[in-house]
Amino acid sequence: MFLRFFGALRAADVPVTLREHLTFLEALAKGVVIYDVDAFYHLARAALVKDERHLDRFDRAFGAIFSGLEDVTTEQVLEALDLPEDWLRREAEKHLTPEEMAEIEAAGGFDELMKRLRDRLAEQQGRHQGGNKWIGTAGTSPFGAYGYNPEGIRIGQDRSRHKRAVKVWDKREFRDLDDTRELGTRTIKVALRRLRAWAREGAAEELDLDRTVRSSAKAGFIDVKTRPERRNAVKVLLFLDVGGSMDPHVQIVEELFSAARAEFRTLEHFYFHNCLYEGVWRDNRRRWNEVTPTMDLLHTYASDYRCIFVGDASMSPYEVAVPGGANEHWNQEAGETWLRRVRAQWPKSLWINPVPRQHWDYTQSIGMIREIFEDRMVPMTLEGLSEGMRTLSR
Repeated sequence: MFLRFFGALRAADVPVTLREHLTFLEALAKGVVIYDVDAFYHLARAALVKDERHLDRFDRAFGAIFSGLEDVTTEQVLEALDLPEDWLRREAEKHLTPEEMAEIEAAGGFDELMKRLRDRLAEQQGRHQGGNKWIGTAGTSPFGAYGYNPEGIRIGQDRSRHKRAVKVWDKREFRDLDDTRELGTRTIKVALRRLRAWAREGAAEELDLDRTVRSSAKAGFIDVKTRPERRNAVKVLLFLDVGGSMDPHVQIVEELFSAARAEFRTLEHFYFHNCLYEGVWRDNRRRWNEVTPTMDLLHTYASDYRCIFVGDASMSPYEVAVPGGANEHWNQEAGETWLRRVRAQWPKSLWINPVPRQHWDYTQSIGMIREIFEDRMVPMTLEGLSEGMRTLSR
Protein backbone atom coordinates (compact mmCIF):
# COMPACT_ATOMS: atom_id res chain seq x y z
CA MET A 1 0.00 0.00 0.00
CA PHE A 2 2.76 2.47 0.89
CA LEU A 3 4.61 1.87 -2.38
CA ARG A 4 1.38 2.72 -4.21
CA PHE A 5 1.12 5.87 -2.06
CA PHE A 6 4.69 6.83 -2.96
CA GLY A 7 3.92 6.31 -6.65
CA ALA A 8 0.69 8.32 -6.41
CA LEU A 9 2.58 11.24 -4.88
CA ARG A 10 5.16 11.21 -7.67
CA ALA A 11 2.40 10.95 -10.28
CA ALA A 12 0.71 13.99 -8.68
CA ASP A 13 3.98 15.97 -9.07
CA VAL A 14 4.72 16.05 -5.34
CA PRO A 15 8.58 16.03 -5.34
CA VAL A 16 8.96 13.30 -2.71
CA THR A 17 12.25 11.41 -2.58
CA LEU A 18 13.06 7.83 -1.60
CA ARG A 19 14.85 9.09 1.52
CA GLU A 20 11.69 10.88 2.68
CA HIS A 21 9.62 7.77 1.98
CA LEU A 22 12.00 5.67 4.11
CA THR A 23 11.77 8.25 6.91
CA PHE A 24 7.98 7.94 6.76
CA LEU A 25 8.17 4.12 6.97
CA GLU A 26 10.63 4.33 9.86
CA ALA A 27 8.25 6.57 11.80
CA LEU A 28 5.44 4.07 11.26
CA ALA A 29 7.67 1.17 12.33
CA LYS A 30 8.51 2.97 15.59
CA GLY A 31 4.85 3.50 16.40
CA VAL A 32 4.76 7.29 16.13
CA VAL A 33 1.06 6.93 15.27
CA ILE A 34 -1.18 4.00 16.12
CA TYR A 35 -4.81 3.43 15.11
CA ASP A 36 -5.48 7.10 14.37
CA VAL A 37 -6.35 8.09 10.79
CA ASP A 38 -5.93 11.84 11.42
CA ALA A 39 -2.54 11.38 13.07
CA PHE A 40 -1.47 9.10 10.22
CA TYR A 41 -2.41 11.80 7.69
CA HIS A 42 -0.45 14.50 9.54
CA LEU A 43 2.59 12.24 9.92
CA ALA A 44 2.59 11.45 6.20
CA ARG A 45 2.22 15.11 5.29
CA ALA A 46 5.02 16.20 7.64
CA ALA A 47 7.40 13.54 6.34
CA LEU A 48 6.67 13.75 2.62
CA VAL A 49 5.76 17.38 1.82
CA LYS A 50 8.52 19.99 1.82
CA ASP A 51 6.64 22.93 0.28
CA GLU A 52 3.18 24.19 1.22
CA ARG A 53 2.39 24.73 -2.47
CA HIS A 54 2.18 20.95 -2.82
CA LEU A 55 -0.30 20.37 0.02
CA ASP A 56 -3.33 20.25 -2.23
CA ARG A 57 -1.68 17.71 -4.56
CA PHE A 58 -0.71 15.64 -1.51
CA ASP A 59 -4.30 15.66 -0.26
CA ARG A 60 -5.63 14.41 -3.61
CA ALA A 61 -3.07 11.58 -3.74
CA PHE A 62 -3.73 10.66 -0.09
CA GLY A 63 -7.48 10.58 -0.72
CA ALA A 64 -7.08 8.42 -3.82
CA ILE A 65 -4.99 5.80 -1.98
CA PHE A 66 -6.54 5.76 1.48
CA SER A 67 -10.16 6.59 0.67
CA GLY A 68 -12.47 4.51 2.85
CA LEU A 69 -10.27 4.14 5.94
CA GLU A 70 -12.69 6.25 7.96
CA ASP A 71 -15.57 3.96 6.94
CA VAL A 72 -14.07 0.78 8.40
CA THR A 73 -16.33 -0.35 11.24
CA THR A 74 -15.13 -0.66 14.80
CA GLU A 75 -16.03 -4.35 14.82
CA GLN A 76 -13.85 -4.99 11.77
CA VAL A 77 -10.89 -3.24 13.37
CA LEU A 78 -11.33 -5.02 16.71
CA GLU A 79 -11.56 -8.39 14.99
CA ALA A 80 -8.41 -7.74 12.96
CA LEU A 81 -6.28 -6.09 15.63
CA ASP A 82 -7.76 -7.32 18.94
CA LEU A 83 -7.78 -3.83 20.46
CA PRO A 84 -9.83 -2.58 23.43
CA GLU A 85 -13.17 -1.37 22.19
CA ASP A 86 -13.01 1.99 24.02
CA TRP A 87 -9.94 2.95 21.99
CA LEU A 88 -11.69 2.86 18.66
CA ARG A 89 -15.41 3.14 19.37
CA ARG A 90 -16.87 6.09 17.49
CA GLU A 91 -20.48 7.04 17.31
CA ALA A 92 -21.80 6.25 13.83
CA GLU A 93 -23.46 9.03 11.94
CA LYS A 94 -27.18 8.65 11.82
CA HIS A 95 -28.52 8.11 8.29
CA LEU A 96 -32.23 8.58 7.86
CA THR A 97 -34.48 7.39 5.08
CA PRO A 98 -36.08 9.98 2.78
CA GLU A 99 -39.39 9.34 4.54
CA GLU A 100 -37.85 10.13 7.93
CA MET A 101 -36.19 13.26 6.55
CA ALA A 102 -39.52 14.46 5.19
CA GLU A 103 -41.04 14.24 8.68
CA ILE A 104 -38.51 16.67 10.17
CA GLU A 105 -39.65 20.26 9.81
CA ALA A 106 -37.42 23.29 9.53
CA ALA A 107 -37.03 25.63 12.47
CA GLY A 108 -39.39 28.24 11.01
CA GLY A 109 -37.04 31.01 9.86
CA PHE A 110 -33.67 32.51 10.75
CA ASP A 111 -34.76 34.60 13.75
CA GLU A 112 -36.68 31.70 15.26
CA LEU A 113 -33.71 29.37 14.72
CA MET A 114 -31.32 31.74 16.54
CA LYS A 115 -33.81 32.20 19.40
CA ARG A 116 -34.12 28.44 19.83
CA LEU A 117 -30.32 28.09 19.91
CA ARG A 118 -30.03 30.73 22.65
CA ASP A 119 -32.69 28.91 24.68
CA ARG A 120 -30.90 25.56 24.29
CA LEU A 121 -27.57 27.06 25.40
CA ALA A 122 -29.23 28.50 28.49
CA GLU A 123 -31.03 25.25 29.41
CA GLN A 124 -28.59 22.50 28.50
CA GLN A 125 -26.27 21.35 31.27
CA GLY A 126 -24.10 18.72 29.60
CA ARG A 127 -23.29 16.59 26.56
CA HIS A 128 -26.22 15.07 24.70
CA GLN A 129 -26.44 12.32 22.11
CA GLY A 130 -29.37 11.56 19.80
CA GLY A 131 -32.83 13.02 20.11
CA ASN A 132 -34.45 16.01 18.47
CA LYS A 133 -34.02 18.87 20.93
CA TRP A 134 -30.64 19.37 22.59
CA ILE A 135 -27.30 20.41 21.14
CA GLY A 136 -25.49 17.13 20.50
CA THR A 137 -24.59 14.43 18.03
CA ALA A 138 -26.37 11.90 15.81
CA GLY A 139 -29.86 13.27 16.30
CA THR A 140 -32.47 15.30 14.45
CA SER A 141 -32.09 18.50 16.46
CA PRO A 142 -31.39 21.67 14.45
CA PHE A 143 -28.25 22.15 16.57
CA GLY A 144 -25.15 19.96 16.71
CA ALA A 145 -23.24 17.49 14.56
CA TYR A 146 -23.52 14.21 12.66
CA GLY A 147 -27.30 14.19 12.47
CA TYR A 148 -29.92 15.54 10.11
CA ASN A 149 -32.20 18.55 10.07
CA PRO A 150 -33.29 20.44 6.95
CA GLU A 151 -32.39 23.83 8.46
CA GLY A 152 -29.99 23.99 11.35
CA ILE A 153 -26.74 25.22 12.90
CA ARG A 154 -23.71 22.92 12.61
CA ILE A 155 -21.50 22.82 15.71
CA GLY A 156 -18.42 20.59 16.05
CA GLN A 157 -18.46 18.65 12.77
CA ASP A 158 -15.43 18.38 10.48
CA ARG A 159 -17.25 18.90 7.14
CA SER A 160 -20.61 19.30 5.52
CA ARG A 161 -22.72 16.18 4.87
CA HIS A 162 -26.17 17.31 3.75
CA LYS A 163 -25.31 20.98 2.89
CA ARG A 164 -28.32 22.23 4.84
CA ALA A 165 -26.72 24.24 7.69
CA VAL A 166 -27.75 27.88 8.03
CA LYS A 167 -24.72 28.67 10.21
CA VAL A 168 -21.49 26.82 11.00
CA TRP A 169 -19.99 27.55 14.39
CA ASP A 170 -16.54 26.07 13.92
CA LYS A 171 -13.21 27.53 12.90
CA ARG A 172 -12.56 25.79 9.61
CA GLU A 173 -9.30 25.90 7.69
CA PHE A 174 -9.28 26.41 3.92
CA ARG A 175 -6.35 26.10 1.51
CA ASP A 176 -5.20 28.46 -1.22
CA LEU A 177 -5.83 27.32 -4.77
CA ASP A 178 -2.80 25.95 -6.64
CA ASP A 179 -2.15 28.56 -9.35
CA THR A 180 0.75 26.52 -10.78
CA ARG A 181 -1.51 23.69 -11.89
CA GLU A 182 -1.01 22.95 -15.58
CA LEU A 183 -4.13 22.33 -17.59
CA GLY A 184 -4.81 19.03 -19.23
CA THR A 185 -6.23 21.04 -22.12
CA ARG A 186 -5.49 24.53 -23.42
CA THR A 187 -9.10 25.24 -24.24
CA ILE A 188 -9.81 27.19 -21.04
CA LYS A 189 -6.93 29.54 -21.89
CA VAL A 190 -8.31 29.92 -25.40
CA ALA A 191 -11.70 30.89 -23.96
CA LEU A 192 -10.14 33.48 -21.65
CA ARG A 193 -8.26 35.07 -24.55
CA ARG A 194 -11.58 36.42 -25.82
CA LEU A 195 -11.22 39.10 -23.14
CA ARG A 196 -7.86 40.37 -24.39
CA ALA A 197 -7.43 44.03 -25.30
CA TRP A 198 -3.89 44.30 -26.61
CA ALA A 199 -1.82 47.46 -26.15
CA ARG A 200 1.83 48.40 -26.68
CA GLU A 201 3.22 50.36 -23.79
CA GLY A 202 6.21 50.62 -21.47
CA ALA A 203 9.95 50.27 -22.07
CA ALA A 204 10.15 46.47 -22.38
CA GLU A 205 10.88 45.40 -25.94
CA GLU A 206 10.50 42.27 -28.01
CA LEU A 207 11.94 41.12 -31.34
CA ASP A 208 10.04 42.38 -34.39
CA LEU A 209 10.74 39.43 -36.66
CA ASP A 210 9.08 40.75 -39.83
CA ARG A 211 10.90 44.10 -39.73
CA THR A 212 14.19 42.36 -38.88
CA VAL A 213 13.91 40.07 -41.92
CA ARG A 214 13.02 42.93 -44.29
CA SER A 215 15.70 45.28 -42.93
CA SER A 216 18.40 42.59 -42.99
CA ALA A 217 17.56 41.68 -46.59
CA LYS A 218 17.90 45.32 -47.67
CA ALA A 219 21.07 46.02 -45.67
CA GLY A 220 22.91 42.81 -46.54
CA PHE A 221 23.63 42.07 -42.88
CA ILE A 222 21.58 41.17 -39.82
CA ASP A 223 19.76 44.32 -38.73
CA VAL A 224 17.79 43.51 -35.59
CA LYS A 225 14.58 45.49 -35.08
CA THR A 226 12.60 45.59 -31.84
CA ARG A 227 9.28 47.03 -30.73
CA PRO A 228 7.52 47.68 -27.40
CA GLU A 229 6.22 44.44 -25.93
CA ARG A 230 2.59 43.80 -26.66
CA ARG A 231 0.69 43.44 -23.38
CA ASN A 232 -2.81 42.52 -22.41
CA ALA A 233 -4.29 45.80 -21.20
CA VAL A 234 -7.30 44.16 -19.52
CA LYS A 235 -7.26 44.40 -15.71
CA VAL A 236 -9.05 41.66 -13.79
CA LEU A 237 -10.25 41.49 -10.19
CA LEU A 238 -10.93 37.84 -9.29
CA PHE A 239 -12.96 36.71 -6.25
CA LEU A 240 -12.74 32.98 -5.47
CA ASP A 241 -15.16 31.11 -3.21
CA VAL A 242 -13.38 28.44 -1.15
CA GLY A 243 -14.37 25.75 1.32
CA GLY A 244 -17.61 23.96 2.08
CA SER A 245 -19.70 23.17 -0.98
CA MET A 246 -16.85 24.37 -3.25
CA ASP A 247 -14.60 21.46 -2.23
CA PRO A 248 -15.84 19.15 -5.06
CA HIS A 249 -14.96 21.87 -7.59
CA VAL A 250 -11.37 22.54 -6.47
CA GLN A 251 -9.71 20.93 -9.48
CA ILE A 252 -11.65 22.81 -12.18
CA VAL A 253 -11.33 26.11 -10.27
CA GLU A 254 -7.56 25.58 -9.96
CA GLU A 255 -7.39 25.05 -13.71
CA LEU A 256 -9.31 28.27 -14.29
CA PHE A 257 -7.12 30.14 -11.78
CA SER A 258 -3.94 28.85 -13.40
CA ALA A 259 -5.18 29.87 -16.85
CA ALA A 260 -6.17 33.33 -15.64
CA ARG A 261 -2.74 33.90 -14.08
CA ALA A 262 -1.15 32.97 -17.40
CA GLU A 263 -3.43 35.11 -19.60
CA PHE A 264 -3.82 38.39 -17.66
CA ARG A 265 -0.79 40.44 -16.66
CA THR A 266 -2.85 42.60 -14.31
CA LEU A 267 -4.75 40.18 -12.08
CA GLU A 268 -5.66 40.71 -8.44
CA HIS A 269 -7.32 37.82 -6.58
CA PHE A 270 -9.07 37.50 -3.23
CA TYR A 271 -10.88 34.68 -1.44
CA PHE A 272 -14.32 34.69 0.18
CA HIS A 273 -16.64 32.04 1.57
CA ASN A 274 -20.17 31.56 0.17
CA CYS A 275 -21.08 35.23 -0.19
CA LEU A 276 -19.20 38.52 -0.18
CA TYR A 277 -19.25 40.48 3.09
CA GLU A 278 -17.19 43.21 4.73
CA GLY A 279 -13.85 41.39 4.42
CA VAL A 280 -11.89 39.18 2.00
CA TRP A 281 -8.43 37.64 2.19
CA ARG A 282 -5.47 36.61 0.02
CA ASP A 283 -4.10 33.73 2.10
CA ASN A 284 -6.44 31.06 3.48
CA ARG A 285 -4.00 30.18 6.24
CA ARG A 286 -4.37 33.71 7.62
CA ARG A 287 -7.99 34.38 6.77
CA TRP A 288 -8.90 35.06 10.40
CA ASN A 289 -6.22 37.66 11.14
CA GLU A 290 -5.21 39.19 7.78
CA VAL A 291 -8.52 40.32 6.33
CA THR A 292 -8.73 43.03 3.68
CA PRO A 293 -11.79 45.25 4.13
CA THR A 294 -14.04 45.02 1.09
CA MET A 295 -14.61 48.76 1.30
CA ASP A 296 -10.86 49.29 0.76
CA LEU A 297 -11.06 47.33 -2.49
CA LEU A 298 -13.96 49.49 -3.65
CA HIS A 299 -11.79 52.57 -3.07
CA THR A 300 -8.56 51.07 -4.47
CA TYR A 301 -9.42 49.50 -7.82
CA ALA A 302 -10.83 51.72 -10.54
CA SER A 303 -14.07 51.03 -12.34
CA ASP A 304 -12.24 49.91 -15.51
CA TYR A 305 -11.38 46.57 -13.85
CA ARG A 306 -13.31 43.50 -14.96
CA CYS A 307 -14.68 41.84 -11.82
CA ILE A 308 -15.15 38.05 -11.87
CA PHE A 309 -16.66 35.94 -9.08
CA VAL A 310 -16.11 32.17 -9.08
CA GLY A 311 -18.42 30.21 -6.80
CA ASP A 312 -21.33 27.79 -6.71
CA ALA A 313 -23.66 30.42 -5.15
CA SER A 314 -25.18 27.55 -3.14
CA MET A 315 -25.90 28.60 0.43
CA SER A 316 -28.69 29.45 2.81
CA PRO A 317 -30.82 32.34 1.47
CA TYR A 318 -30.19 34.09 4.79
CA GLU A 319 -26.50 34.43 3.86
CA VAL A 320 -27.48 36.65 0.95
CA ALA A 321 -30.46 38.55 2.29
CA VAL A 322 -30.21 38.92 6.09
CA PRO A 323 -27.76 40.84 8.33
CA GLY A 324 -26.24 38.27 10.65
CA GLY A 325 -26.97 35.47 8.21
CA ALA A 326 -23.32 34.77 7.29
CA ASN A 327 -22.28 31.16 7.68
CA GLU A 328 -19.31 31.70 10.00
CA HIS A 329 -19.58 35.14 11.57
CA TRP A 330 -22.10 37.86 12.41
CA ASN A 331 -22.23 40.29 9.48
CA GLN A 332 -23.60 43.77 10.11
CA GLU A 333 -24.82 44.15 6.52
CA ALA A 334 -26.41 41.59 4.24
CA GLY A 335 -24.34 39.93 1.52
CA GLU A 336 -26.69 41.38 -1.08
CA THR A 337 -25.69 44.89 0.03
CA TRP A 338 -22.01 44.18 -0.63
CA LEU A 339 -22.66 42.48 -3.96
CA ARG A 340 -24.66 45.46 -5.18
CA ARG A 341 -21.84 47.81 -4.16
CA VAL A 342 -19.44 45.69 -6.20
CA ARG A 343 -21.77 45.76 -9.19
CA ALA A 344 -21.97 49.55 -8.95
CA GLN A 345 -18.18 49.99 -8.71
CA TRP A 346 -17.30 47.48 -11.44
CA PRO A 347 -20.18 47.40 -13.95
CA LYS A 348 -18.32 44.90 -16.12
CA SER A 349 -18.74 42.03 -13.69
CA LEU A 350 -19.55 38.35 -14.03
CA TRP A 351 -20.30 35.30 -11.87
CA ILE A 352 -18.85 31.93 -13.03
CA ASN A 353 -20.67 28.96 -11.49
CA PRO A 354 -19.22 25.40 -11.47
CA VAL A 355 -22.71 23.98 -10.87
CA PRO A 356 -24.27 22.82 -14.18
CA ARG A 357 -26.77 25.33 -15.57
CA GLN A 358 -29.63 22.81 -15.55
CA HIS A 359 -29.41 22.62 -11.75
CA TRP A 360 -29.56 26.34 -11.01
CA ASP A 361 -33.34 26.54 -10.66
CA TYR A 362 -33.29 24.08 -7.74
CA THR A 363 -31.24 26.33 -5.42
CA GLN A 364 -32.86 29.52 -4.15
CA SER A 365 -29.60 31.34 -3.44
CA ILE A 366 -28.40 30.85 -7.04
CA GLY A 367 -31.53 32.61 -8.24
CA MET A 368 -30.90 35.47 -5.81
CA ILE A 369 -27.30 35.91 -7.00
CA ARG A 370 -28.40 35.80 -10.65
CA GLU A 371 -30.89 38.58 -9.96
CA ILE A 372 -28.25 40.75 -8.28
CA PHE A 373 -25.90 40.21 -11.23
CA GLU A 374 -28.70 40.87 -13.73
CA ASP A 375 -28.36 37.32 -15.06
CA ARG A 376 -24.63 37.79 -15.76
CA MET A 377 -23.91 34.26 -14.53
CA VAL A 378 -22.35 31.56 -16.71
CA PRO A 379 -21.52 27.89 -16.07
CA MET A 380 -17.90 26.82 -15.80
CA THR A 381 -17.85 25.14 -19.19
CA LEU A 382 -15.92 26.13 -22.30
CA GLU A 383 -19.10 27.47 -23.84
CA GLY A 384 -19.95 29.30 -20.62
CA LEU A 385 -16.48 30.86 -20.34
CA SER A 386 -16.63 32.04 -23.94
CA GLU A 387 -20.06 33.56 -23.30
CA GLY A 388 -18.78 35.26 -20.15
CA MET A 389 -15.71 36.73 -21.83
CA ARG A 390 -17.92 38.16 -24.59
CA THR A 391 -20.15 39.69 -21.92
CA LEU A 392 -17.16 41.33 -20.19
CA SER A 393 -15.81 42.63 -23.50
CA ARG A 394 -18.91 44.67 -24.30
